[in-house]
Amino acid sequence: MDERPSLTYRSAGVDVSAGESFAEKIAGALRSTHLAHPGRILGEGSGFAGMFRLGASYRDPVLVSGADGVGTKLKLVQHLGAHAGIGVDLVAMCVNDVITSGAAPLFFLDYIASGKLEPEVLASVVDGIAQGCLDAGCALLGGETAEMPDFYEAGVYDLAGFAVGAVEREEILEASNVREGDVLIGLLSSGIHSNGYSLVRRVFDDPDEWAGDEIYPGLDTSLKEALLAPTRIYASAANAIRGQKGVHAIAHVTGGGLPGNVNRILPPGLQAVFHPGSWPEPDIFGLIEKRGPVRRDEMFGTFNMGIGLVVAADSGAVGEVMDALRKSGEAPCRAGEVRARKEGAAVVIEGVEP
Repeated sequence: MDERPSLTYRSAGVDVSAGESFAEKIAGALRSTHLAHPGRILGEGSGFAGMFRLGASYRDPVLVSGADGVGTKLKLVQHLGAHAGIGVDLVAMCVNDVITSGAAPLFFLDYIASGKLEPEVLASVVDGIAQGCLDAGCALLGGETAEMPDFYEAGVYDLAGFAVGAVEREEILEASNVREGDVLIGLLSSGIHSNGYSLVRRVFDDPDEWAGDEIYPGLDTSLKEALLAPTRIYASAANAIRGQKGVHAIAHVTGGGLPGNVNRILPPGLQAVFHPGSWPEPDIFGLIEKRGPVRRDEMFGTFNMGIGLVVAADSGAVGEVMDALRKSGEAPCRAGEVRARKEGAAVVIEGVEP
């Protein structure tokens, strides 16, 4: 008779009961995001998948999807034990992509993988995801939590998010709409958002400084607060200008900065020119640039530098568009314009040499 102790899933490092307890703990957060969508979320469905009803509110709907993570900002979050805001980042990174097509966010799904399920930590993350969904006006429809002890170290978790929205086919925003003479309207960022943190962590490489409590000259907050400020969600702004005449395209400014993202909304033969100084640049960028040191062109090619979303609008409609954005709570600025491209890069940052 084999007298070795019988193996169990728990002894292998996976606690199924903890997963069930966690699901119960976050149920309230999920339900809170459903209240804004009465009649659209169909009960429990099959128990394995969520169901969302489009209904008759669309004539010719096109579904728009996006998936993303939060990059190595997550490593900093876990080091500092500050988990509350990273869920907002996750929603923002996905939803802000979806709204660039003109779509209204409908629902969101998340994936959380960890070495060992820590219910309090991950519940904090999901609370942030739920808050992000409320800010975006979408439902947290479901997700997956995986405990993978042989893949992740204890205390380490990873995140991925998936957003789905819808837009009338005739209202889709895309690069082909952009014209010479269009004004580039910038919507302000909250800081670094969720891109460039591999470089950020190199700039602040002293372990003692990762406590984040220091107040650096030029910063109004602690370093920790500046680095962990959640990504802004621009769904309300996009809702305010959806279908408005003269709105041609939208770019979400993530990794690669203005040059790496605005070029996606430029047809061949056109050039975007931005004027630094026409918008306020968050102090954290000046600190990174000086402390690195990091060249100015590298800063613009890595970070959003204060603009998280760019709206390309017809010059004749820009006043109405900016008024609508202000009413949604934004402080829009005329950050640049679209010109004929005769030479040079597709996206030019005035005064910044490549």
